Amino acid sequence: QVQLVESGGGLVQAGGSLKLSCATSVGIFGVQTMGWYRQAPGKQREWVATVTNDGSTNYADSVKGRCTISRDNAKIMVYLQMSSLKPEDTGVYYCNIRRWASEYWGQGTQVTVSS
Repeated sequence: QVQLVESGGGLVQAGGSLKLSCATSVGIFGVQTMGWYRQAPGKQREWVATVTNDGSTNYADSVKGRCTISRDNAKIMVYLQMSSLKPEDTGVYYCNIRRWASEYWGQGTQVTVSS
């Protein structure tokens, strides 16, 4: 069974920072991308950031300059460092992994940014 477990969410004031972590049970071999998505209340899930198997990173315009995604191949972990948080960053953040022909999701971790 493939397991993805997110952690690091919580309540933070606007302008603050959080670091999200995703621990996986998958082997690193065959992993194409690791990334983060988020879903705000009443909104559809949206892509936030991705790190590819060659180390390249991409970010949504809404978080560019405020977020850094990274991966640890030895630990099979993916992280999302967020700073200068805004109330519109509030939502459930999901870890995503694409491996071979499969796609995996975690259960999500709640991020709430207060003004």
